[in-house]
Amino acid sequence: MPNFGNLLLNENMKIFRRLRTWIMLSFLALISLLLPVLLREGMGGGDVYFWEAAITTVQIVFFLNTIFCVVIAAEAVAGEFTWGTIKLLLIRPWSRSKILASKYITVLGFSLLSTVLILLLATGMSYVLFSHDGSAAGGVTSASYAFTLWAYLYVDLFITLAIAFMVSSVFRSGALAIGLSLFIMFTQSIFALIFNPARYDWAKYVLFNNMDLSRYMNSGMDLGLFGGGNAGMTLGFSVAVLAVYYVIFMVVSWVVFSKRDVAG
Repeated sequence: MPNFGNLLLNENMKIFRRLRTWIMLSFLALISLLLPVLLREGMGGGDVYFWEAAITTVQIVFFLNTIFCVVIAAEAVAGEFTWGTIKLLLIRPWSRSKILASKYITVLGFSLLSTVLILLLATGMSYVLFSHDGSAAGGVTSASYAFTLWAYLYVDLFITLAIAFMVSSVFRSGALAIGLSLFIMFTQSIFALIFNPARYDWAKYVLFNNMDLSRYMNSGMDLGLFGGGNAGMTLGFSVAVLAVYYVIFMVVSWVVFSKRDVAG
């Protein structure tokens, strides 16, 4: 474990020693603080519940957060091949599994850090600028609603990162990993519309139709694990499908990275 701890420290240093990492985090922080101010100027703060403003801010900034996290994930493995440092890493007294695990844990750690940063700043600024009277929201928008929605947003990010990490490991191309992940981000709603589970029964197993878990919140506000479904799909079903895809992505990443020949 001490060796693995050093490995994790080494991977985190690779990320946080880069100027662009701090630029990305600073940009996320700035937007999270600025958007509530812009919302107040446009909507007024007297009748807007602060949780509503916080939710709106996080939903907007989270899109940018996903892009930044994908960039980190895409270069986690591919960057070692691009910079020619993979051989230096593999001659260290660590197994390939530990090396890959440390990279993945570091990527997840960065995504959690950036997400928490957004939530704290967006909620804090909204609390300062907007109303604390929840009666105007009709009891719908609350802390539990906000954190449930944000958890679903993170699940989407979590799966997108798994895809980017897999592509980075398999194809050794950061550009391909970023491009494919962004393509999925921009087109998942389009593919979900084309491959509608209500029209094609098999479509409910398609990844795109299960990534947006927040849609289950709009069915009678039933947030139970097996409630709020449509076309035979429920929250529990989508979580199970995503879990299967996630395992596949991770297994492919580990197998390819463990077997890859880096000679030459």
